[in-house]
Amino acid sequence: MSLVLGSGGARGLAHIGVIRWLNENGYRIRSVSGSSIGALIGGIYATRKLEVYEEWVSALERTHVLRLLDPTFGRSGLFKGERIMGVLRELIGDCAIEELPMPFTAVATDLDSGEEVWLRDGKLFDAIRASIATPLLFTPFKHGSRTLLDGALVNPVPITPTLDDATELTIAVDLNGPAQPRPTALKRPSYGKTPGGRRQRMQDVIASLQELPAVRSRSARPAQSTGPGFIDIAMLSMQLMQDTITRLGRQANLPDVTIEIPRNACGFHEFWRAEELIALGRERAARTLSRAETPHAGCAGDPQIAGERR
Repeated sequence: MSLVLGSGGARGLAHIGVIRWLNENGYRIRSVSGSSIGALIGGIYATRKLEVYEEWVSALERTHVLRLLDPTFGRSGLFKGERIMGVLRELIGDCAIEELPMPFTAVATDLDSGEEVWLRDGKLFDAIRASIATPLLFTPFKHGSRTLLDGALVNPVPITPTLDDATELTIAVDLNGPAQPRPTALKRPSYGKTPGGRRQRMQDVIASLQELPAVRSRSARPAQSTGPGFIDIAMLSMQLMQDTITRLGRQANLPDVTIEIPRNACGFHEFWRAEELIALGRERAARTLSRAETPHAGCAGDPQIAGERR
């Protein structure tokens, strides 16, 4: 099967739960395409080190997330994004995309032409950094001769890079699903204790964040007003735009199955809620795919679904 991972900030941690459920239930993921956080999670999964990232992000607290941000004094974005990329390279290890054990595509946007760019070779974390270059938040990323921005600007749920895959099933994860009453926090299932060496490495990486200068911004201070700030408005505006693009994209390239994560599951920046978001992804994958395999549910008895399982 081909897996398509959409954009949506911290809600993208639900991608981990979806992948976990798919692997545990016999689905063979043969290629991955992602925009923004979808490119980050998909790229790390393609390295076969998603468990390492999951353990690390699950240990993050609010202050750790703030300390991962590196303010810039330029005018093209609030943060450089170099600090988080450095931590992830240390944690996961960088490699060339063409050396990965499965096809992977990170989607970005060309700042000058507005074209959709598919990054399928070169350094993995360079491609990820380009794909997560959210306007206003992160500075654009220079990749070769191009200046790139977040892939969500042109293709929030990038199905098109998978159309030529030699697979029988395409599953897309849309992080901008219909808003729902705030779900009760779910508990992530345990996968066993982390081996001593790896556990110590996680603790060392998180401890190193304490040595970085704290990010002192308005977002870290008590709110002075009940109204949304300019970042909130920018993110909401971008989400509305992505909703329209996603709807149009689905009309042209409909995936076999779409797993929807409610758009109000968490805030764009709430990466400290990893455990409940991972659990939410598992729950939504189970609910959607169990329904898809139930007779008269729209994909009943679909040989594509059966054929893409072990």
